[in-house]
Amino acid sequence: MDIDFYYDIVCPYAYIASTQVEALAARTGARLRWRPVLLGGIFQAHDAPQRPGDVMGPAKARLNLLDIERYAHHHGVSLKMPEGHPRRTVDAMRLLLAAPEPARPALSHALFAAYWVESRDVADRAVLTEIAAAHGVPISAIDGPDIRAGLRAVSAAAAEAGVFGVPSFRVGDRLWWGQDRMMLVESALRRGGGGPTLTFFHDFASPFSYLASTQVARIARQRGIELIYKPMLLGALFRSIGTVNVPMQAMSPVKAAYAAQDLQDWAYHWGVPLRWPSVFPLRTVAPLRVALQRPELTDALYAAAWAEDRDIGDPEILAAVIREAGGPVETLMAGTQSPEIKAALKANTEEAEAIGACGAPTLMVQAPDGEREIFWGQDRLPLVEATLDRMMGITT
Repeated sequence: MDIDFYYDIVCPYAYIASTQVEALAARTGARLRWRPVLLGGIFQAHDAPQRPGDVMGPAKARLNLLDIERYAHHHGVSLKMPEGHPRRTVDAMRLLLAAPEPARPALSHALFAAYWVESRDVADRAVLTEIAAAHGVPISAIDGPDIRAGLRAVSAAAAEAGVFGVPSFRVGDRLWWGQDRMMLVESALRRGGGGPTLTFFHDFASPFSYLASTQVARIARQRGIELIYKPMLLGALFRSIGTVNVPMQAMSPVKAAYAAQDLQDWAYHWGVPLRWPSVFPLRTVAPLRVALQRPELTDALYAAAWAEDRDIGDPEILAAVIREAGGPVETLMAGTQSPEIKAALKANTEEAEAIGACGAPTLMVQAPDGEREIFWGQDRLPLVEATLDRMMGITT
């Protein structure tokens, strides 16, 4: 996929974005296209003030300046507000438009650094000549009528396409404005493919699976990655690998008491309700088969079992939960007897064993290059997040 990066050297936020956008493209496997535009021309096309700061109140202007400094510090970027800002950048943007596309990124970095790090005046022809020569671009190119008209044309085209400020980013038919929206750009690119996946092997019988279920969607959503739900039969897994069917009932009284408190501690940590069900162990074969058919009902089924003390193993209660969640009750209940659904649940359980699962929840993080990490337990979610971030090249 392509990222179109619209920018003008005059904008401090565009400068900050320019220091991050190449890494974003590399992480997502996207092709980055640098699109120099004249910010003043875009403002003019939209009848917007040429100097947005002039229409800000004092409090907003102060916070805006603080945000520029904060974001620069956050990203480890040197930035010095030059005297006389905003300075004229028309010639600098013409130079960028005249440069061959392969030379444009390095030339852009040099011009951004001249303006925002070195406090040099890029409107000064001597400064611009020096920078142009260092990047093999003849300074005379900026005076050509094609380049003059070209900069006006690309700026007008960007405005017509919806760009109203810089930095702006376009992926397909979606547009984002602002360097603080780059995580949304990355999420969109990852939804288009190329990122790691998070697979959640779970059984409604497990309170630990319930706790994990309240967090996995958030983890995936924040990173824009695919979340794959894999309902499995925990009892069948235990029997196959030689584990007691209900491990908590095999604990010593003191350890069982600790485990019960630990569950409540984690529920408090995640900010979710947890109520031990009156009927335990839960019968979960039918609910798991429902979740196989409609993964979007997973949260409702977990909440019914572990927050509302409803016996989802009871067909009538299961049907009620489905109905309340907006699912087609008759279709899904009939599907629990489908040979295909039965086989799929068995296959998920066998897959869990094959990857080395020893309980629920089991979480599998898999990178596009085949690298794979397996985690057991909802208390390993911080490690899951760290692994995803490593695979995605995200640093904090």
